[in-house]
Amino acid sequence: QVQLVESGGGVVQPGGSLRLSCAASGSIFNFYAMGWYRQAPGEQRELVAIITSNDNTNIGDSVKGRFTISRDNVKTTVYLQMNSLKPEDTAVYYCNLQAGELSKWGQGTQVTVSS
Repeated sequence: QVQLVESGGGVVQPGGSLRLSCAASGSIFNFYAMGWYRQAPGEQRELVAIITSNDNTNIGDSVKGRFTISRDNVKTTVYLQMNSLKPEDTAVYYCNLQAGELSKWGQGTQVTVSS
């Protein structure tokens, strides 16, 4: 069974940085993409960034130029480097893995940007 373990969330001041990690384990077949979505209170879940098996990336408009996504192929781990954080980046960040017909979500990690 595929599992996702997220880490790296926390509280940071505006302008600061955080790095999120998501490690996948288990039997993963036909890996397609892995990435991050976020959901703020009262809002819909939105794309932050994803990276595909051939290393193409899709970055959400609201974070372009500030966030970058990368992955470690050997460990099936993805990293989200978040710089120049703003209060509006505050949300629960969810890792997602797409492989074949599987779409697996992590449990979420809270990111709070506040002075």
